[in-house]
Amino acid sequence: MSFRLKTVETTAQGREIVRLRDLPGDSLTLGRSADCTLHLPDLALDPHHATIAAADGGGIAVTSAGTLAFAYDGKQVRSAAIDPETGGELRFGRHRVLVSRDHDGAVLLTVSQIADADADVGERSTFSLAAKLPGKRLMSWLLAMAVLIGFLAVPITSSLTRDPSADQRVTGDAAWSPGPLSLAHHQLEAKCEACHVKPFEAVRDETCLTCHKTTHDHAAPARLASARGPGTAGDRLQWQIAHMFGKPGPGACSDCHTEHEGAARMPAPAQAFCADCHGAIKDRLPDTAIGNAEDFGKLHPQFRAVLPLTLGNEKLTRVSLAANPREASGLTFPHDLHLSTRGGAAQMARRLGKGSALDCASCHRPTGDGIRFLPINMERDCESCHSLAYDRVGSTFRRLRHGDVDQMIADLSVAPQRAAPVVSGRRRPGEFSSGGTYFARFAAPSSSIGAVGQALSRDGICGECHSPAISGGRFSVVPVTQVSRYFQHGWFTHAAHKQEKCASCHKAGKSGSSADVLIPDLGTCRTCHLGEDAPRGKVSSGCAMCHDYHSTVQAPRGLAPRRRQ
Repeated sequence: MSFRLKTVETTAQGREIVRLRDLPGDSLTLGRSADCTLHLPDLALDPHHATIAAADGGGIAVTSAGTLAFAYDGKQVRSAAIDPETGGELRFGRHRVLVSRDHDGAVLLTVSQIADADADVGERSTFSLAAKLPGKRLMSWLLAMAVLIGFLAVPITSSLTRDPSADQRVTGDAAWSPGPLSLAHHQLEAKCEACHVKPFEAVRDETCLTCHKTTHDHAAPARLASARGPGTAGDRLQWQIAHMFGKPGPGACSDCHTEHEGAARMPAPAQAFCADCHGAIKDRLPDTAIGNAEDFGKLHPQFRAVLPLTLGNEKLTRVSLAANPREASGLTFPHDLHLSTRGGAAQMARRLGKGSALDCASCHRPTGDGIRFLPINMERDCESCHSLAYDRVGSTFRRLRHGDVDQMIADLSVAPQRAAPVVSGRRRPGEFSSGGTYFARFAAPSSSIGAVGQALSRDGICGECHSPAISGGRFSVVPVTQVSRYFQHGWFTHAAHKQEKCASCHKAGKSGSSADVLIPDLGTCRTCHLGEDAPRGKVSSGCAMCHDYHSTVQAPRGLAPRRRQ
């Protein structure tokens, strides 16, 4: 046997809504508990009031499951047997259940609610507070007055009458405050007037600058306004309304630095914040040197590095890597020769105990914070192979003083002229001694330029690494310019990339000239980094990862970069 439930509900307009559904099984439970098969939300019923089950001969049996009875054809009973062919009427509280046989043989239970005004009034007076409280209109006015007094009148009165110097809190302002201050401003809790100089007025830029005196704007206000664009009519209307309530902007400090967001650091701005201006900045500011940038993976200009472009000129010029610039550092250094695993440099490294060959770490030493690398130092990084020893007195070697040309000239002028090296065991001239000190041979002069001229010539010991020059009518070398931060308007840290090999980004093994710029370009970085919504397998890279809004020598998020050495 199967049961079919038919529920009939009447709307406020008197329209009936009928729903049909089949109930599985040969029995069902009825009551006000939500786990009953036939759930009747009526406080006059037990949670599990009755059971309706199939009986012999095709009929059904209705039995009370609790302490309360039910009505069957107008009589109060605790059990009843009903033949669906003839039908019957059951009543449970204010619900009527008509039992009949449907056209396909299923037992049809038609449930409807009995309209009984007296029962409604009795139930409200017994089970609710409606009879004990004033009417809805009066309650609405009373509650509105309580809100105005508790959340408006009390805080305003407390704010206007308290003594700020006594560190008194505003009574009842907890409902007004959006939340606690950030970590940077937590010491200003309960000191609203420190930022809100006038009650009920937004924080002004001049108030922020009383503490943040050294914080400058991203650019000149006029150019910021032009880059931002005029906005839509809706934007302008919203700002007009905001200005009526004392809110500064657009472009005010509070537009980005929103407080009362919780005791944490302010999150980095979303990529869209930067793209609002920089996505089409060339269209709004045609005279700008900045290219359009909207997404690192889709729209971003080629990197521009600062480089020395002329020998002897320490001035750095910002130039795009797309132009294949040449760096004029004043050094002569072939990376490929030093990184080769089969050349003389590798043989020398093995004999000096540096391993099977030289690698990047042999000369490039990271700073303590791991962000960049220390400038190359002759005595620390080069002299173990390129020794400047020129004389020996007993067990002591005399060395030229690197970086001081005048002193070198003075030392070589009085140095003994040797026809043989001061150490033995050298493989060939210019190579280090096995188990001893590497010796650059300063032999007797073979021409009129003398030992100093030979050392400072292109083929001399100094010319191995430096570009010769004439300064003040005498031999010298071109001053060396080492750049420790190539990207001065962006931020990069090697510490975050320590899992990568140097050759992943720097193609030094194929570079035969120190003029090669070995800084990775945009395409190299895009092999891992894409925009803020990077696909799986790529690094999500929003603008704030590399750029800071208030650009200074400080790096984004408080990391301090090293200045150019």
